[in-house]
Order: sequence, then C-alpha cells, then structure tokens
Amino acid sequence: MKVFLDDERPTPEGWVRAFWPEEVIALLKTGEVTELSLDHDLGDDARSGYDVLTWLEEQAFEGTLRMPEITIHSANAAGRQRMAAAVRSIHRFVQAKKQP
Repeated sequence: MKVFLDDERPTPEGWVRAFWPEEVIALLKTGEVTELSLDHDLGDDARSGYDVLTWLEEQAFEGTLRMPEITIHSANAAGRQRMAAAVRSIHRFVQAKKQP
C-alpha cells in the first residue's frame, strides 16, 4: 500500500489518502505500507508529517516494523530539512539492526 499524507494536494492515482499523522500510523501498524509520501504542514499547528517520522524512528530503533520507502513532498524548506534528518536517522537505525 502506498500512503500519501497531505491536507491540500490531490492524491496521486494508486495511493491511499491520509490527512493526519494518526491515520498514517494506523496504516503503518498493519504492516502493509510499502511507500510513504509526506507533507510537513497539515493545516493545524499541532500536527505535521514530522510526527509520522518520529514514530517511525522509534519503531526503527526498536526494530519492530518493516520500513517503507519514504518521500518528502513538503514545500516548507525548514520542515523538509527536519524531516530529511529524521529519515536519515531511521535509515541508520535500520542498518544498525541489520548488523550482526
């Protein structure tokens, strides 16, 4: 399953639409998500696409979830940088778990 988190942009064909981080996390918990495309700004100042990445970072550290391919499509430059740093951290944790 491919999941697209955004509050404004149209959903690409073949993707499942989510408006809030909680929706994405619920889908990730099914273990069926293969790709994520995340926006940072979601229409309220309390939640963002970064929230999904902090949750994924915890899962990667614990080694409890198959990690999907992650794309960031945010136009928010600062948010994009912060999210990219989280994705790098996720990849480091995943690689560390693969080490014997």
